[in-house]
Amino acid sequence: MDKQQHHQLSLAKSSRQRCNEWIFRDVKSDITIEVNGGTFALHKFPLVSRSGRIRKLVAEHRDSDISRVELLNLPGGAETFELAAKFCYGINFEITSSNAAQLCCVSDYLEMTEEFSKDNLGSRAEEYLESIVCKNLEMCVEVLQQCENLLPLADELKIVSRCIDAIASKACAEQIASSFSRLEYSSSGRLHMNRQAKCDGDWWIEDLSVIRIDLYQRVMTAMKCRGVRPESIGASLVNYAQKELTKKSSLWNPSGHTKIDLLSTDHELLVVETIVSLLPVEKLAVPITFLFGLLRSAVMLDCSIACRLDLERRIGSQLDIATLDDLLIPSFRHAGDTLFDVDTVQRILVNFSQQDDSEDDMDDASVFESDSPHSPSQGALFKVSKLVDNYLAEIAPDANLKLAKFMAIAETLPTHARTIHDGLYRAIDIYLKAHQGLPDADKKKLCKLIDFQKLSQEAGAHAAQNERLPLQSIVQVLYFEQLRLRNALCCSYADDDRKPVNHQSWRISSSALSAAMSPKDNYASLRRENRELKLELARMRMRLNDLEKEHVCMKRDMAKSSSRKFMSSFTKKIGGLSLFGHSSSRGSSSPSRQSYRTDSKVIERTCASTD
Repeated sequence: MDKQQHHQLSLAKSSRQRCNEWIFRDVKSDITIEVNGGTFALHKFPLVSRSGRIRKLVAEHRDSDISRVELLNLPGGAETFELAAKFCYGINFEITSSNAAQLCCVSDYLEMTEEFSKDNLGSRAEEYLESIVCKNLEMCVEVLQQCENLLPLADELKIVSRCIDAIASKACAEQIASSFSRLEYSSSGRLHMNRQAKCDGDWWIEDLSVIRIDLYQRVMTAMKCRGVRPESIGASLVNYAQKELTKKSSLWNPSGHTKIDLLSTDHELLVVETIVSLLPVEKLAVPITFLFGLLRSAVMLDCSIACRLDLERRIGSQLDIATLDDLLIPSFRHAGDTLFDVDTVQRILVNFSQQDDSEDDMDDASVFESDSPHSPSQGALFKVSKLVDNYLAEIAPDANLKLAKFMAIAETLPTHARTIHDGLYRAIDIYLKAHQGLPDADKKKLCKLIDFQKLSQEAGAHAAQNERLPLQSIVQVLYFEQLRLRNALCCSYADDDRKPVNHQSWRISSSALSAAMSPKDNYASLRRENRELKLELARMRMRLNDLEKEHVCMKRDMAKSSSRKFMSSFTKKIGGLSLFGHSSSRGSSSPSRQSYRTDSKVIERTCASTD
């Protein structure tokens, strides 16, 4: 306040010096006007001819011949009163966007209206405001800046509302014109929007960044009502926040708190809460990195709970595009707390999970009949599960991180979110390494989060030799590794033995995949698996019928061919007898019978295996 008073006194002194240059020097002044510590030696007649307020003051003190008048709380101060006095004396000066608001307010204060004089200062300033200022966006912004020190009178005279409406209308018109300029015809002759072309309709974003936060809020609200694009609103909010939230010396250096720092902190808190309230409801209207930046500032400045919850909800709705650096929100509490704000991240994950569940509930029941391998949010779940595992690995070495908080974050996502548990195993291993004094019961509870059947071969080999894991967990790892090895060995058998093994391993992998899916995807997967098993069973029955028919035909053919072969063989061997040599014809029909028995056993074995 001392600096402001000093500034007003210096302005009053300079105004008084300039007043001596244009005032009548040959006529003695008969009234002295005091304005904010400054004095003006003037004449009653020019003033009362234009100002109704001064006319009333002089008329009230006609008997005492008033010679000194003090004008309290005159809008614009001594500098603006000087312009009003010049107008009363008929001295020309230029009305501009930098003094139009002050002249409108001082003319209302001094009652310089058409009632007391034609073409008075009030009508001149209003005409300039309507015909010049409201036609130009930059001038409206400048007038709004001048109105910051003229409230609430500038609001009562509707100077602020007119400028805000003009800004919103101009921005909307500029945006429409820019959209038309980006329209072009495609090769097929259809009219479409060229999204690669630069949008020139948002040039006003930089101009609005100089307005005070309360007026800026009203401008943004008016733009939303006029239909300005959410992306443009978001870009303006980002630009304004970057300019207003850059001085954080008082926040990052607690030892250097001063009165100015506290005022700056209060201003930044107001800016954050206001910008959060102005955020568009549409997703991706602002970058998620900007949302995390606002959340960090809100935590740091201790903004309202509603402000922080709103940011957490917005972040949770698009968490699948966040990065690990975004989630690492520093903790600004007492020294014994964790290094990072774990509670805030947990609430964000809860918002993400609830949003995913609500989307699933809204889907029609016909979705369960589809053959799509994943639900629409399954990809987002996979991305967030990897992000959460990386976050857990990052916060795990913190000595102040309690087991309950670590497990709460790990359990926030549904069980079907993780198809591979390598990342979760790595995070838990880091936690066990950093908290070696953890009781065995807590270790077992922590390791129950891991599905060892979903570990990769490398992670399983590491877990089998990890001495930090409980013995029960190591046994589970070895068991699943043995199953995996057995399946791998079975896959190396011959083709006849490979088919049933392949079906078995297919069923194992299918069941593992279904465990990683959401309930509705699991239902659809089971339906597909059931249909495929029915088809496979039908093929097996057809094959069995064919084998039975072949078996009957082969037995009939073998019975006929056996007698013919025996007679021909007997004739040949009789004809081949020699007096000088011995014949080895014993058991000549044996190969045929043995071959028959062998073929019969093969067929029976095949049928048995088929059954």
